[in-house]
Amino acid sequence: MRALVTGATGFVGSAVVRAALRDAMAVTALVRADSDTSALAGLDIDHAIGTLGDVDALMSAMAGCDTVFHVAADYRLWARRPDELYANNVEGTRHVLEAAARAGVTRVVYTSSVATLGLPGDATPGDENTPVGLADMIGHYKRSKFLAEDVAREFAADKGYAPDVVIVNPSAPIGPRDHKPTPTGRMVLDAAAGRMPAFVDTGLNVAHVDDVARGHVQALHHGVSGRRYVLGGTDMTLAAILGLIAELTDRPPPRVKLPHGLVMPVAHVAETVARFTGKAPFVTVDGVKLARKRMFFSHARATRELGYEPRSARDALADAIAWYFAHGYLPGGRRP
Repeated sequence: MRALVTGATGFVGSAVVRAALRDAMAVTALVRADSDTSALAGLDIDHAIGTLGDVDALMSAMAGCDTVFHVAADYRLWARRPDELYANNVEGTRHVLEAAARAGVTRVVYTSSVATLGLPGDATPGDENTPVGLADMIGHYKRSKFLAEDVAREFAADKGYAPDVVIVNPSAPIGPRDHKPTPTGRMVLDAAAGRMPAFVDTGLNVAHVDDVARGHVQALHHGVSGRRYVLGGTDMTLAAILGLIAELTDRPPPRVKLPHGLVMPVAHVAETVARFTGKAPFVTVDGVKLARKRMFFSHARATRELGYEPRSARDALADAIAWYFAHGYLPGGRRP
């Protein structure tokens, strides 16, 4: 079996490439001409040059492939040009699915996000069936991923569309090889380096990136077309996450809890500065709005139907910090 992986040079995508190789698949990685391919160094894979905006290049990359893992996404909570998020996430997904049909691919695993899911009003974990609509999506990133998932479901429901389309919804992946790093990885890195003196009252579902990647392969083999599966891990408050990072790095945990109302004006100022400089702000308005809710989710369906079994949050955080330490992101820091 041969699989094309879009977004293969990214954090989750490179983990999916490794999971596919462990499953004895041949892998083709879709990369841009100027992509940094260091996350794929040493792997026995093929490379295909192309972008999500070029259907012909996508078809060429899919030649001989049985399946596609469409992992590529524009993950930014702030963008100087928000239209880029919709072009990459929504129209890019449409192009991948159109190319898959024309190339004769039999199955597509589409990587969505728990950002598209609803949260119950009683603070219990959300799941694949929690009611939610576009109006509930905060910010352009969440809206673009919500609309992209709609596109994936439309293709899956189309009786004339040949490939099956299975949807996976990762929570907050953490682990090794987050070389950019992602917004979540940046939070872990800053905390491990002692650069996070305060925090807000929020919560995340922490999952090891390699478990999320393995869940993609399990969805390929066992997932139902048109069905979504949360690939999550452990629900944790931010205070608990920071406390565990402090324990792993032998640092004192931050003690100052900031009210959301105090952070919001700072986010507005940071975004105003970013519009002039073009550099992403260190805190965003959408990020503060999202932090008002605890993003807790259940992966029970994935466990039941796919055999998905995530490891502990401690393992995920320890592996992430160890990788940062080994690759010079924590000069003077301590190995967990």
